[in-house]
Formats: sequence, structure tokens, C-alpha cells
Amino acid sequence: MSDSKELIRTEADGGISFGNYELDKKSKLSDYEYEGDLYKVKTFKEITKLERNGMFVYESVPGTAVTGMKFLSDGVSFTVEGAEDVQITLGMEEDTEYKVILDDVNVGNMTTNLGGKLSFSVELEQAEQVKVQILRV
Repeated sequence: MSDSKELIRTEADGGISFGNYELDKKSKLSDYEYEGDLYKVKTFKEITKLERNGMFVYESVPGTAVTGMKFLSDGVSFTVEGAEDVQITLGMEEDTEYKVILDDVNVGNMTTNLGGKLSFSVELEQAEQVKVQILRV
């Protein structure tokens, strides 16, 4: 994704892709329509953020590129790419337990806080991609 000039796009399979961790200065795009909602992305090498209708969806520190994000009835799935290890926070249902799966390995269950935020780390090497699945238990 990082070789793309688009900050956000809809994939042929229906997923949404966004972010560019190779940018030196902050870039943003607002009012991108996807499945009837309006999305806003802010991204560069230090952080990537995604909002849906003004509500928090995704944040990574440092910045990442996300491909094929799909919102499922019981969670979310996507592939993440970055230049180094990353901390990801997702906006999910509040006070709910989720199974975190990285590259098809269950790394454990986590419960969101009252704000519905779920935070976890992903180990990335230069341009490595990791498949992420977050599924309600």
C-alpha cells in the first residue's frame, strides 16, 4: 500500500485500505464515503488514524499502511504493514472480550475498556505484512 499515492481507497473485494507510513509530513483526507459512512484518515511516518462519522476506528504508532480492512459482525480483519514494531488501538464494542489473531496465531483474549478501545502490539520488520483478526469471544 505504501507505494500508492492514495491515502484511502476501496478494494475490489470490498475492503478498505488506508495509510502511508513512508510520508515525512502529515497528510489527511476527509469525507471519503465507504458503505454509507464518511471516513477521515490522517497518516504519516509517526501515526496513522482512521475515523468513521467522527468516531474513532483505528490508530497506530508509528504510522502504518492497512489493506483490506473489513468490518465483520463479530469483529474486524485487515493486513498491516510498517517500518517497525507498532502499537495499534481499535475502536470496538465497550466492555467486550475479543480474541486477537496475528498471522493465524491466537495471541490471546483481551477485553475492551468502557470506551471500547482495544490496544495490542504487532512486531513488524521493514515492509513486512501481518494479517490481523479481532473476533468477539
